[in-house]
Amino acid sequence: MNKILEINVKITGFNAVECEARKIVMIEFEAEADCESFKGKTVAKGCDTQTIDKSGMRLSARYMLEGVDCDGLPCRIFIENNGRDMLNCTPKIVTDSKALSFLMTSDLKAEVTPADGGVTVKIFVI
Repeated sequence: MNKILEINVKITGFNAVECEARKIVMIEFEAEADCESFKGKTVAKGCDTQTIDKSGMRLSARYMLEGVDCDGLPCRIFIENNGRDMLNCTPKIVTDSKALSFLMTSDLKAEVTPADGGVTVKIFVI
């Protein structure tokens, strides 16, 4: 696996609702990336929606980053990261960067690890 992006996420708030069958937690965040392939930060706050029920946990984070790609050109990257646990997520990426366009068709894996005030998201090309 080849790490292509590392994103530092800072949690800014959350909201939750719980009933007998499930709990939904919406975690708001801001994020920033500073790697070889891309440097930038979130356009607006992102949201990680976590659903917890008798079948376990599912998470789905969505956010958009704006910055410059590895060629130094301005671009945006939209990331939707879905998974059942933080170490095994499947991101989907949409970007207007020609240099990073291969990410839209590549097999990707993400690992999310705790960090001070949030998490670190590492995205790998499989």
